[in-house]
Amino acid sequence: MAINNAQRLTLTLIVSCLSLLLALAASARLPSIHAGAGDDEDAAAGQEVQRRRAGGFARASGTRFTVGGRPFYSNGFNAYWLMYMGSNPADRSKVIDTLDQASRLGATLVRAMAFNDGGSNRPLQITPGVYNEDTFLGLDFVIAEAKKREIYLILSLVNNWPAFGGKRQYVQWARDQGHFLGSDEDFFTDGLTQRFYMNHIKRVLTRVNNFTGVAYKDEPTIFAWELMNEPRLQSDLSGKTMQGWVTLMSAYVKSIDPNHMVEIGLEGFYGESVPDRKKLNPNNYTVGTDFISNNRIPTVDFATIHSYPDQWMSGSSNEAQVEFMQKWMASHIADAAKELQKPLLVSEFGWSSRSNGYTVTA
Repeated sequence: MAINNAQRLTLTLIVSCLSLLLALAASARLPSIHAGAGDDEDAAAGQEVQRRRAGGFARASGTRFTVGGRPFYSNGFNAYWLMYMGSNPADRSKVIDTLDQASRLGATLVRAMAFNDGGSNRPLQITPGVYNEDTFLGLDFVIAEAKKREIYLILSLVNNWPAFGGKRQYVQWARDQGHFLGSDEDFFTDGLTQRFYMNHIKRVLTRVNNFTGVAYKDEPTIFAWELMNEPRLQSDLSGKTMQGWVTLMSAYVKSIDPNHMVEIGLEGFYGESVPDRKKLNPNNYTVGTDFISNNRIPTVDFATIHSYPDQWMSGSSNEAQVEFMQKWMASHIADAAKELQKPLLVSEFGWSSRSNGYTVTA
């Protein structure tokens, strides 16, 4: 969902397709990586640390992730604000404390932003091609600190929503240069906005980290690049425009950086490539993306889904929302394995703090 909704407390977790499948089959809670305190558990934890230290670039191998040729099991969370906090030395303790806690809990993967476009609140890209070095240093810091703790990062490159600039800011930059664009969705088709975005991709991927001396494109700590947080294109529900954009941009990322995986940032809505699957979308809703065809693009390495049943199915009962989420998860797990033959990550799920009866237990 849009990350500018300050009232929504998002409970986010990034888990592997295999872990989800086992959980659904067993109807049980997922165990912690470090569950238990016996010798066997301690030995397993030690082996996990050694594997991560001796790792390398994450890869997709069939429906599994691997690092250094061995299976990698993702377990983590979203922290969109890491770069923002890292950009101010006075706030960097928040980054350190969060990553320290993540490491203690056995987290292996964190999803964060590599964008903040326009505006006056610590932007990364001030205007097209003009960058705030303090904010870039914040991202350098996040990567360096994650590397110390053997935690991998998924870095998202732009937002679909207006928060932190997003596609709206790119469209406005094009308008400022004389392009007549009628909608924020022209971001996906206008040549100038595409060039602005591709320039941003190149600038981020070729950035040399001031703390590690390693270019981002050569940094194994980065698990994958995400093209956009929750892309949607309501003006073309056929999915063809989105298919072209993903094909173009994923190939461009790979042309600069063949080391890292690429994912789109999709929520998981089904589209026209498999029409009978659209009935699995919440309320048969479509957003101009296509979980099957978009993720079949060869330069996309793995699939993602999000799940917000209380918001997507507002007004329905808790039982109906739980039933939807079970079917949503199961269908995407099956399709990732059979139709895509690629790994699947559940990269966001949550329950709105505005929902009746919502509580948080510390």
